[in-house]
Amino acid sequence: MTENHHLRPDAQNKTLKKDSIAYRIIKRVFDFISSLLLGICLLIPIAVISLVIFIKDPGTPFYKQERAGKNGKPLYVYKFRSMRKGSDQLEAMLTPEQLEAYRREYKLDDDPRLIGYQNEGDGSENRCFGAKLRNTSIDELPQILFNICILGNMSVVGPRPILEDELQKNYTKEEQAVLLSVKPGLTGYWQAYARNTVGYEDHGRQDMELYYVYNRSMAFDLKILFKTIGSVLRRKGAK
Repeated sequence: MTENHHLRPDAQNKTLKKDSIAYRIIKRVFDFISSLLLGICLLIPIAVISLVIFIKDPGTPFYKQERAGKNGKPLYVYKFRSMRKGSDQLEAMLTPEQLEAYRREYKLDDDPRLIGYQNEGDGSENRCFGAKLRNTSIDELPQILFNICILGNMSVVGPRPILEDELQKNYTKEEQAVLLSVKPGLTGYWQAYARNTVGYEDHGRQDMELYYVYNRSMAFDLKILFKTIGSVLRRKGAK
């Protein structure tokens, strides 16, 4: 398989296969054991990061956000809070131009809501604390312990969990059924190979997420996992 970021499912395998029993068992065992061991190792770092967040912007260091889970069942994704309190009040914290950009891609290159943001470019240039949390994917760590290990409503590898509005806006009904036929993941094909360099407007992100669902396997999962580790270490495409 090539690393073309715009692989179209209709030009590849478009048969939605049923997972074998072996694949389901191996994947869940891998998810549980890897997340448990990593979660134990991360207990102290999680405590330290939580304290730093509280000091910089008093309040709970965690937040949960409802996303679309497998078979359309709502799930709450747990993260470290990289934004200031009240960040959900978009109209109050963003300019009209920023609000338009956010509603198009659900992300901002230079988000003024980030903890420690003071001057233009603090987010995009990775100068503020909140940007550093997101740029290194540290904000995703709570998902390992809560969503993957304890709740089991996410997998290590799968399509990234998205908002219901994001789902309805960017996927057809048929595509939604395909996307939601598997558990969302901590990382995935789009997350590892493109992340914020490929978006919704040209259907590139949709193609990559759907491509994974059509072609999922343990070999593909491992390839994505190793690619993710490399991308995180290089801080490639993180925003």
